[in-house]
Amino acid sequence: MSQENVERFCELTSQNVRQAVEGRILVWPIGGIEQHGPHLPLNVDALIPEAFAKALCLDHEAIMLPLLPISVRSLPQSGGGLQFPGTVFVEGGTFIDYLEQSLRSLASLPFRQLVIINGHYENEGFIFEALDKVRAQGGFGQRSVLAFSWWSMVDERWVAEQLPEFPGWHAEHAGITETSLMLHLHPQLVHAQRPDHEHPPRCGVYQLPLRADASTQGVLSKTSASSADIGQKLFAHVRRQIQDMVGEVDAQR
Repeated sequence: MSQENVERFCELTSQNVRQAVEGRILVWPIGGIEQHGPHLPLNVDALIPEAFAKALCLDHEAIMLPLLPISVRSLPQSGGGLQFPGTVFVEGGTFIDYLEQSLRSLASLPFRQLVIINGHYENEGFIFEALDKVRAQGGFGQRSVLAFSWWSMVDERWVAEQLPEFPGWHAEHAGITETSLMLHLHPQLVHAQRPDHEHPPRCGVYQLPLRADASTQGVLSKTSASSADIGQKLFAHVRRQIQDMVGEVDAQR
């Protein structure tokens, strides 16, 4: 995927930004910095939504906002919590305040649609709350706002056909989908290890103390079946889903 033609918000000037964004779509990727096992880098949750944001900008001639890399913390049963080094986070209230203030300032610009693509599991509810606060203040007016995590765009039928042993998105931390997407997007950042965890956690459970076997070096499910081919197919599938949904929502305005 060529990235040379992506129009970036931060490369505009103060003198031309209002004219440049008027009636346009703004795309904001939001990620995270946390451990992803021994085989993936800390910025997986940032690189993947950024790639989908770039694709959306190309597909809809949208303008891309700079990636927000800092997230809320991982839960103990989702990503391993803070017992692994490398996670950089802010508390939930701080994250909401940051997003709300950023969104309010963006809302002063005459864009027609804002699309937020999230890549960190725990961010989702906080993003929705910040958007709701700005909406309640009338910040968006009648303009279209769309926010989602990239995995929400994956059709269940696609999962059933392509990933028959899929453990559920809550257990996909550093698993087959993230590993495969990274093999497709940034293979130079993926190490050769393919750790498997045989007992994925249940969804929606917070448990302390954390069991020693809660993960395999921070991996919550299996990665041994991951491949660049799966990553390419998954990326293309999600890209189409995002493109279609953004177009449909925009047409309903």
